[in-house]
Amino acid sequence: MTSIDILILSNGPGELATWVRPVVKALRKQLAEYPFDVRISLVLSPCPHASGKEGLIAASYTEINRFQTAEHFFPFLLWGKTADRWDWFPKGVVLFLGGDQFFPLLIGRRMGYPTIIYAEWQARWWRWVDWFGVMQPEVISPIPPSYRHKFTVVGDLMAEAATASSPIGNHWPFTTEDEIIGLLPGSKPNKLSQGVPLTLAIAEHIHRVRPQTRFIIPVAPNLELQTLASYAHSKTNPVISLVDGQTAQLKRPPQVDYPYLETPSGLIIYLWTPFPAYEVLKQCCLCLTTIGANTAELGSLAIPMIILLPTQQINAIHTRDGLIGLLSNLPIVGGLIAGVVNRWAMERVGLLAWPNIWAKEEVVPELLGHLEPEAVASLALDWLQNPEKLSRIRERLRQVRGQPGAAEKLATMVIQAMEEWI
Repeated sequence: MTSIDILILSNGPGELATWVRPVVKALRKQLAEYPFDVRISLVLSPCPHASGKEGLIAASYTEINRFQTAEHFFPFLLWGKTADRWDWFPKGVVLFLGGDQFFPLLIGRRMGYPTIIYAEWQARWWRWVDWFGVMQPEVISPIPPSYRHKFTVVGDLMAEAATASSPIGNHWPFTTEDEIIGLLPGSKPNKLSQGVPLTLAIAEHIHRVRPQTRFIIPVAPNLELQTLASYAHSKTNPVISLVDGQTAQLKRPPQVDYPYLETPSGLIIYLWTPFPAYEVLKQCCLCLTTIGANTAELGSLAIPMIILLPTQQINAIHTRDGLIGLLSNLPIVGGLIAGVVNRWAMERVGLLAWPNIWAKEEVVPELLGHLEPEAVASLALDWLQNPEKLSRIRERLRQVRGQPGAAEKLATMVIQAMEEWI
């Protein structure tokens, strides 16, 4: 039996959840029919949006044989040495699923493996990379005709969320008749500090008008519950007052299957920790969310959403790439630099949520500025009280989302590359 390594290069939590996960599942499914002894390795590169716990996400993917986290990336890039001194089969394939497109070119050349790059918007190094799986035909348009044979349109990997399955279990706290709103405040401190108290305050306003409404937070896999709860406590989160936010306490009663946050008024917001939370999200009539890969997942699931971009603590937004990112994370002056840069960027901001980017128009509202919880709640209540508005948004999201199947097509490309080794 031929032994082959598949080396996957990726970086941030969004890519791990929406690109790596469906592709490795598709690979294992298709490889079951082939006479290969295949080892799948994942190597992560640094990402400005990383949480530092990407290893926990990678470890949950049973389809992967081994992985290396981002702090060990550059010795591997430069000298081919992994932290655990991995061995490699003479035959293999490098698959790029996030990061810098130069990385697979350099690593593939050194290892003697062919390279496949998944490209959403732009393909680079097409003279030297072996194959590209691209999201849409527009990516191929700028490529010289003599190189277009390397390109295959596979579709949008983020659309795979619509077909993902993650069983809820027997102790789901809601019924099928419940009106559920999902709260997705983010996973990193600069989003959580505003997002947690803001979404809790919005939930309070909604609940006063519609006490039958239930709320749930699908907790990011890298986020500890106690850490999440700290952003709902005034002693540990001074931003609460800036966003007119709501406080809450973490409760874990032994007789209750799910932990939850409880506000002073008694409102309960359930916390869902299994990952991914697609089946839970599918139960939501709408979601309140920040920007990020989660908007692509919600869009693929056709779940109406309101995008929250509060600017009350504008200096806290530090997650930028390159030199500006490094400067904005400096101690003492970093906050000032971040504030100046962010104010400049917000004057020129375009569409930020993935469904809106796909559609090139605002399918779901992006609320940017000094957000008031009651005003946001009024928008959500208008949707809830007029179900036809929610239906129109769902239908528009179905129209603009990519078609599922990209993971299967990309897996097929990898296997075709492997067949050349036989």
